[in-house]
Amino acid sequence: MLDWFPTAAALTQWGGPGLRFPLDATQLEEMQASTLGNEPARWMFAGMVDGNLAGHAQVALDWENGVGRLGRVAINPRLRGLGLAHPFLQCVIERFFADPIFERLELNVYTFNTAAIRTYLKLGFIEEGVRRSSARVGDARWDTAIYGMLRSDLAAKGLPQNGSPT
Repeated sequence: MLDWFPTAAALTQWGGPGLRFPLDATQLEEMQASTLGNEPARWMFAGMVDGNLAGHAQVALDWENGVGRLGRVAINPRLRGLGLAHPFLQCVIERFFADPIFERLELNVYTFNTAAIRTYLKLGFIEEGVRRSSARVGDARWDTAIYGMLRSDLAAKGLPQNGSPT
């Protein structure tokens, strides 16, 4: 995964402004450390194809309010275009809502990332707004769209919403 983001802009698009380019093992270890404990700060997910890492996603967890923020979603560049994102993220969503404490899953996505937005809409996320000029990347300013999904949205689509964690 360390070679998935060849530029600072690509890393920011994936991980937000808090990461340092190039992505390194220390940063991944810090993310992994935040998954520990009874109420971890985040969950991390890995999608595998033929024993190789095909996808990665994280959900930052707000245990008090029952809200998660899906982020740092990426598909291995060598496997993009194969339709892996939708089934991978469907598993992440099902796992998230398997915990009855969680009511809402939200995400932020840069508005130019149309492939990701198409996937999120197909999964059932609803656009809730746009934060204009919310991120500075080099000399550019990027707009951020906000999407959300409620447990009741899954029920309306007839999808699993509180099964056993996988």
